Amino acid sequence: MADTDGIQASKEYYLDRPQTNPTFGLKGCGALDWGMQNRLSNIFRPETGRTVMLAVDHGYFMGPTTGLERIDQTIVPLLPYSDTLMCTRGVLRSMTPSTYSKGVVMRASGGPSILKELSNEQIAVNVEDALRMNCSAMAVQVFIGGEFESQSIHNLTRLIDEGMRYGMPVLGVTAVGKELTRDAQYMRLATRIIAELGAAYVKTYFVEKDFESVTASCPVPIVIAGGKKQPEKDALAMAAKAIKQGASGVDMGRNIFQSEAPKAMIQAVNKVVHENMSAKHAYELYKDLKAQG
Repeated sequence: MADTDGIQASKEYYLDRPQTNPTFGLKGCGALDWGMQNRLSNIFRPETGRTVMLAVDHGYFMGPTTGLERIDQTIVPLLPYSDTLMCTRGVLRSMTPSTYSKGVVMRASGGPSILKELSNEQIAVNVEDALRMNCSAMAVQVFIGGEFESQSIHNLTRLIDEGMRYGMPVLGVTAVGKELTRDAQYMRLATRIIAELGAAYVKTYFVEKDFESVTASCPVPIVIAGGKKQPEKDALAMAAKAIKQGASGVDMGRNIFQSEAPKAMIQAVNKVVHENMSAKHAYELYKDLKAQG
């Protein structure tokens, strides 16, 4: 009798619970291996499904650009407010505290500097080294329409293949060169190609007209690039519009570390991304935090 009761209790226990992973509902990622889902949960907050990535990987082709001359002074104080750090392995090993316990997205492609044709990139970091650095994902630039388009796509697919062997997600980054337009039609093309080839998520630029069609036609999460520095009010408005139209977060660099008050700015961005705060209220928060020093 006791055994029968136990069997019945066991059935009730399992029938009352979902048979899929209850803690991870990221768009298009439900069929990924546990290790890949675990790594992505270090990038996207499970409670919101969104992320604030702090991008400091500019130096791999721009050198010590404004705001990144002293990463130990300008970036390290911002780390507690980021969900993820996007950087190069040189910066991670030389300047990032090993106590940083959130996600790291490793810039894995590189080659030319701003003095050359940027689309002529190669794979610059392998998966094994990314695993040694305890990274949560690897990022590859993809130049759809660029001179070396096929080469950049090969970089992406090669890294995706290696990543699948080790449980390492790959972020596909859409690159927009001087000769390419930034409109929804191009962004739909670029993001869809990257997702179709197996990227776990995609980084692209926000466009004012019809951005919702870009996020809707991409089967995996999209995060927007912060792009060039703009006034804080405008950067927060861009982030709010992107989130409202389906983006799963931001990968913001210059609009944070080049801000007059970087710590205040990243906190305001967090409110927009994770709490759906309006751009107006986020800008007021930014000004209040800036005044507090």
